[in-house]
Amino acid sequence: MTSTQSAWGRIRAQVALAFAVKTPQTPLEERDRDLLTRVAAYLVRRRLQVPAVMLLESVRPLRSVGSQAMIFVMPLATMVWDQQEYERLVRLLERQDGVDLLLGAISDMEESKSG
Repeated sequence: MTSTQSAWGRIRAQVALAFAVKTPQTPLEERDRDLLTRVAAYLVRRRLQVPAVMLLESVRPLRSVGSQAMIFVMPLATMVWDQQEYERLVRLLERQDGVDLLLGAISDMEESKSG
């Protein structure tokens, strides 16, 4: 019995490692915060904060898939936005705390506009 339990334990550990999606958290640079602030300002200025919050909250569990989708549409998106800033936004939203950071920036921008 113990050898079977031991084998299952090893298999479980290997599967957990194979599907781990943690990314290393590096501190935000000033230009990252500036980009988040500009995106939040863009959304609030156009009164899109509610749809943006709903979208961000709904895709939170699928953040890595969402960032891959952003990479897929990059050729079209970079016709409108700067490629380096778009890539930076993709990397920010891939972070585990990326959605929270953008939601916080939207909330701060909305409060500063109304207050």
